[in-house]
Amino acid sequence: MSVRTFARTAAALPLPLLLGAFLVGCSSAHTTEGPGDDVPYVAPSANAAAASKAAEAGEADAEASAAAEDAAASEVLATKPAPVRDAFATLQATLGETCTPGAGDCGYVLGRVNDQLVGLEASMKAYPNGPGRFKEPVAWVAALRTSLNGDTSTANLEKHRSELLGTRDRINTWMQGHPEDYR
Repeated sequence: MSVRTFARTAAALPLPLLLGAFLVGCSSAHTTEGPGDDVPYVAPSANAAAASKAAEAGEADAEASAAAEDAAASEVLATKPAPVRDAFATLQATLGETCTPGAGDCGYVLGRVNDQLVGLEASMKAYPNGPGRFKEPVAWVAALRTSLNGDTSTANLEKHRSELLGTRDRINTWMQGHPEDYR
């Protein structure tokens, strides 16, 4: 049959009959039980596994999103200093600590005192009633920072041990005499 003859015959047939003929001709699988042999079998467990994998991916995305939100919140908290009374309490926790230069724990103790002094200074500067309320302690920590010159190595902290511990003790005494300023 030539293309012209087919076209004339196709034009004469009703459209639904023509479409039905094409569909029957395209399908080689004829069963009432589902797809024929030419369609690969997919076990129901594979579908369940794919659905489970998609659900796990969705949960992982949700967890990642929550973790990103938590990280953003902790970044905001990390940039905001603690209240003065909390920063002072952490400094007071170091009051019983001292060390001998060259001893194994001296770098840790002095580093901790330095960190607490820097944290207290930041809290005092961010105090809602103004940093002028803590003028003396802020000046003492600033003088200590000048002495350390940004070097927080164990050797430098041990070199300035008496100044570090003296600043801590001096601030403790000042704060004890001014409880209304931080409570």
